[in-house]
Amino acid sequence: MNHNILVDKYPPSKSCSCEICIGYCNRPGWWTVEEARIALDKGLGSRMMLEIAPNFSFGVLSPAFKGNEGNIALQIFSRNGCTFLQNNLCELHNTGLQPLECRFCHHDRKGEGIKCHLDIEKEWHSEIGQKLVKTWTYHSQIKLLING
Repeated sequence: MNHNILVDKYPPSKSCSCEICIGYCNRPGWWTVEEARIALDKGLGSRMMLEIAPNFSFGVLSPAFKGNEGNIALQIFSRNGCTFLQNNLCELHNTGLQPLECRFCHHDRKGEGIKCHLDIEKEWHSEIGQKLVKTWTYHSQIKLLING
């Protein structure tokens, strides 16, 4: 599924700072491949992390957990929250750089976030997605063996 189809399928939700929505913000949401490329071009590569599929078949660039910037996603940092969440506010909100998954998820859309997540995952599990991962790992000096 390409970026434009995903953006149309998962429109932005209204802003909310309720406990449920802030909870979503603690776990970094995923960019589409195109959004991640733009974020890299804007200099945000050092604040990304690489999430690797359980079967090691592909990776996803996402906003990092605080303390996990520029590295492979490590569980030990997961409770630190998203690197872009400061004082319960997202630094990327209204900048054009907020991940699609973050823009879409909302307490009114219970159960729909997983659909968005899985569709973004499919986009990353592609040649173009993995090419961007390899570019980021090269520039971040991370050595990986990802199948494919």
